[in-house]
Amino acid sequence: MELAEIFERAIGRDAPLEFRVFDGSRAGDPDAPVRVVVRSPLAMSHLASAPGELGLARAYVSGTLDIDGDMYTALASMSAATLEGIPAKLRLEMAARLGAYRLWWPAPRPPAESRLRGRRHSKARDRDAISHHYDVSNRFYEWVLGPSMAYTCAVYPDAGSSLEEAQWTKHDLVARKLGLSEGMRLLDVGCGWGGMVMHAAKHYGVRALGVTLSRKQAEWGQKAIAEAGLTELAEIRHLDYRDVAESGFDAVSSIGLTEHIGKANLAGYFRSLHDKLRPGGRLLNHCITRPDNAAPAKVGGFLNRYVFPDGELESPGRLVTAMHDNGIEVRHEENIREHYGKTLAAWCDNLDTRWDESVAEVGLDRARVWRLYLAGSRLGFERNTVQLHQILGVRPAGTESGMPLRPDW
Repeated sequence: MELAEIFERAIGRDAPLEFRVFDGSRAGDPDAPVRVVVRSPLAMSHLASAPGELGLARAYVSGTLDIDGDMYTALASMSAATLEGIPAKLRLEMAARLGAYRLWWPAPRPPAESRLRGRRHSKARDRDAISHHYDVSNRFYEWVLGPSMAYTCAVYPDAGSSLEEAQWTKHDLVARKLGLSEGMRLLDVGCGWGGMVMHAAKHYGVRALGVTLSRKQAEWGQKAIAEAGLTELAEIRHLDYRDVAESGFDAVSSIGLTEHIGKANLAGYFRSLHDKLRPGGRLLNHCITRPDNAAPAKVGGFLNRYVFPDGELESPGRLVTAMHDNGIEVRHEENIREHYGKTLAAWCDNLDTRWDESVAEVGLDRARVWRLYLAGSRLGFERNTVQLHQILGVRPAGTESGMPLRPDW
């Protein structure tokens, strides 16, 4: 059997793809819109030594396997079985073929892969995990995310809205759900580059404090606050949310942080946010979730090794339970996963538009990680393998919630 046929079997015989391999063999549909190009026998080593999507990711990130054409189209063409795991018999056949090339098996991992040490979700390890993903390059993030520098699901007011309009709408939706008004105090945990902090200060006259474990985010955010003339109202600190000394906030927003907390720490996380609120203060928790509890919470494979080390996704039901069990009365919840599919499509377009500059800025291996990660995540939200939930709660003041009779946002 020719090598191209082996790769066709590994990735999916029915996939509308063409396969071209370094030995000159070809397989698949020659008229397909996407071509898989196997540039080195090392690609076989990656696929043979790691299950499913992790092996494919290592081959692509290392440059031993290429995708000519749109990455989203390529991933959408592959079967779910392919991404879950290449059959053991086929992996053994690949390993046997490697002997002809006198290659070391398994192949060395690409340098972009994370290697964390220490106790899972300790402050030191959490800091390293955040740094791995966020302390890459502020310039690179500006190109991918656009002027808003918002690295969370946008909310599209209509199908034709721009990414910037949708990110503004997301921040304003959070502000209105929290009932922000002039003179209030807001704590934004995991604040990123400060989009929510600046929106609350600029449009609602709120005194806003944001905290992030990424030093580069904090530095960028503080500079943006100064340039916007908001230093009297807004502040961003390079700080763990667990180390915030102040309390008595009127509102707390957590937009994209819960994924980094860990199931074992959920109770402490929500108790901490509860204790930061004054009685009657509101909490808005916005995060990626699993659609059910069937799979383990811990993120594995490619996402864990390359994108979000130690990430964990809970179901919305578990989040609601953890909030209720720690003194937060849940008042509203909604799933906006379709909006994340649109957000990711926009980020994919931005990366493709600035591809050459991105490669020069962060290196080819990391740029490849992002191309694969953004397209795969878009597919996940569209296929409902992941969701995005906003959960609004309040710390009751005795028996009073202070909430409107009907949602006013």
